[in-house]
Amino acid sequence: MTFAPGALMALASAALFGASTPLAKLLLGHGVDPWLLAGLLYLGSGLGLSLVRLGRRLRSHAESEAPLRRTDIPWLIPVVLSGGVAGPLLLMLGLARTPASSAALLLNVEGLATMGIAWVVFRENVDRRLLAGAFAILAGAVLLSWQGGPSGVGLGALAILGACLAWGLDNNLTRKLSSADPVQIAAIKGVVAGAVNLALALANGAQLPAAPGIAAAGVVGFFGYGVSLVLFVLALRALGTARTGAYFSTAPFIGAALSLILFREPLTVQLGAAAVLMAAGVYLHLSERHEHEHSHEALNHEHRHVHDEHHQHAHGPNDPPGEPHSHWHRHAPLRHKHPHYPDLHHRHGH
Repeated sequence: MTFAPGALMALASAALFGASTPLAKLLLGHGVDPWLLAGLLYLGSGLGLSLVRLGRRLRSHAESEAPLRRTDIPWLIPVVLSGGVAGPLLLMLGLARTPASSAALLLNVEGLATMGIAWVVFRENVDRRLLAGAFAILAGAVLLSWQGGPSGVGLGALAILGACLAWGLDNNLTRKLSSADPVQIAAIKGVVAGAVNLALALANGAQLPAAPGIAAAGVVGFFGYGVSLVLFVLALRALGTARTGAYFSTAPFIGAALSLILFREPLTVQLGAAAVLMAAGVYLHLSERHEHEHSHEALNHEHRHVHDEHHQHAHGPNDPPGEPHSHWHRHAPLRHKHPHYPDLHHRHGH
């Protein structure tokens, strides 16, 4: 199977986030308040990436990534609120009431929510193969969350599904920012969301854990939320929102496998059947090929690039030397045919 450009970044992002779910469950088992943990995870992400960004700037005066601009703020605010505040809080509340392996697989619904919003609201192209995969993932999630009897779907499962919806919205809004520096985006989101969640949790009576617990949450947050988000934004550039969300749907399988080891949870028939359905849906997403003749309209924008087929432009005296680099540039109209995905340069109608 040939992976699309950006697929490895999306899969690496999924692996880091998937592993963070049972690790967060482990921290909750040591008495850390769910709301407080959400704040610590995002603060670890934001502060860690801020240090990375500072180190990068000290090492080199020339930035190859485009910085966030004032026009990005209307998109950045709902990204922080939905993905940085609502999403992690709902996840922590759900984790406190749901077995870690079930919670990890339920997080597959994030990919479904991401794709649904991309298709219905932002009109991103989704073909029959992707839809079939989405229904397989949904069937697995319903099977996993149904508890039987009058209880139906548990409150913990509903909280996790709410987190998935919040992150699905976050993922689609983040696509609007994906041409900018992903480390800057993730650092701002982590610091702001972490500070808000931490302040609200402390005001609600939560107590900070001991220093080792804070450090552990910071490390889990840095890799599972921060580095994962940076890779996710890079994948958005190359794949678009729906397909990146599809690749990201592999995250719960990593979390579920780790949960079985950490918590010695039983491998039930329900869990196995849900995993098979979700795996089939992910495979359909991974095996997609999209190719047709398409037109590129004239476009002016700023992002990290090299001078490939889609970047044939002249440089001014103030433009940075070397490649890759970032500067405002113009794309001339172009019509051609090749395999492609809804990346920064292929967001056309069908």
